Amino acid sequence: MGILLVATGALTVIFGSNETSDFWMDGLKRWWGLVKGKMGSVRRLVIYLDNGPNNSGTRTQFLKRMVEFADWSGLEIRLVYYPPYHSKYNPIERCWSALEQKWGGALLNCLKVILQETLRMKWGGNHPTVKRLARNYSNGIRLSKKEMKPYEERLERSKTLPKYDITIKPNGR
Repeated sequence: MGILLVATGALTVIFGSNETSDFWMDGLKRWWGLVKGKMGSVRRLVIYLDNGPNNSGTRTQFLKRMVEFADWSGLEIRLVYYPPYHSKYNPIERCWSALEQKWGGALLNCLKVILQETLRMKWGGNHPTVKRLARNYSNGIRLSKKEMKPYEERLERSKTLPKYDITIKPNGR
């Protein structure tokens, strides 16, 4: 998982056992903990996503955790999804290309090597922040329609692009 702060070009790369909705959200929470002190009066995050299987606008566990994140952080969250097959417009995809070039022919046979190689890369002239989430993540966690209802009510979906533009306001705001 990578988080690119577009305003500054700061890159954070987070590794874990496998990519799931819970991994995404734990990574986002960890990232916010690292940067919130430097963000001043930021009250809203606009998050650009690739609409992958673990972070889509229909993925119940992801949306549930995103609502919980908005409440926990006090931030308004706007999820903006790139349409299918438009990854070339997503700046984070260029980060992965730079990482692959840095890895070159290195044998990525253990997490230690992967973390070291990632720390060696540069993005925008700076080394990324590299973190690891130690938890093992389970695949396939879903909420029933009944379980999802209170979370779905919190999602403000765009009238014109409901799958691709979602706003979540923190509770009480």
